[in-house]
Amino acid sequence: MARSAERAARTSVWLEGKVRRGRGGQPSGLDRDRITGVTVRLLDAEGMPKFSMRRLAAELNVTAMSVYWYVDTKDDLLELALDAAFGELPLPDPESDENWRDQLRALATEYRALLVRHPWLSPLAGTFLNIGPNALAFSRVVQQVIRKTGLPAAGLTGAISAVFQFVYGYGTIEGHYIARSAAAGMTQDEYFRHAMTAATRAPSAAEVLQESADLMEARGGDTVEEMRERDFTFALDLLVAGIEAMVKRNGD
Repeated sequence: MARSAERAARTSVWLEGKVRRGRGGQPSGLDRDRITGVTVRLLDAEGMPKFSMRRLAAELNVTAMSVYWYVDTKDDLLELALDAAFGELPLPDPESDENWRDQLRALATEYRALLVRHPWLSPLAGTFLNIGPNALAFSRVVQQVIRKTGLPAAGLTGAISAVFQFVYGYGTIEGHYIARSAAAGMTQDEYFRHAMTAATRAPSAAEVLQESADLMEARGGDTVEEMRERDFTFALDLLVAGIEAMVKRNGD
């Protein structure tokens, strides 16, 4: 009961004075950046369910207690790993003359790629406050680019939600699909054919799939990746067009 209350009361490693490079007497050969980097690599390779401080320590070839010179809890370390991943995002210069549409598309595309690269990122982003320096830098640039659209101030957060909640969902599902395909020992196309074959055995699912066959054919694409790329690009174009329409409506 006490442990549950402690977890519920937790806010963020970035708010609790826990971010540090190490304390006096820490083991040699370790630093917070190295520990965080190995954490990211393990999460990529093995997923969150298998991650533990003991597993991390073994990978670092130190004792588990050695890691605690740098972080107090596993949650603190996961939060650091989350922000480290956001540090991979290339950010455009909002002050440049580059068109906001191109900058928005670039941000959305890079965010999607990040979610696919790190399938563990989306559940962590929904668990923690996600206010590390890299995440905040990304958020600030997104806001600056959206401000360039000409939308009224009251609509800015809605536009951000429309674009980046869409990307969050799209990248999350895509990343999990790729992980499932790999876990089954199949390519994405093999897994798609397997899933479709299995689904058509259920009468209700077969009926829906038959109704959507013409939509899937019209979409085009010879591979799962091509189909997904076309859907993402078109959906993003719809969102950009929607922003343009709202700006025009507001102007009129």
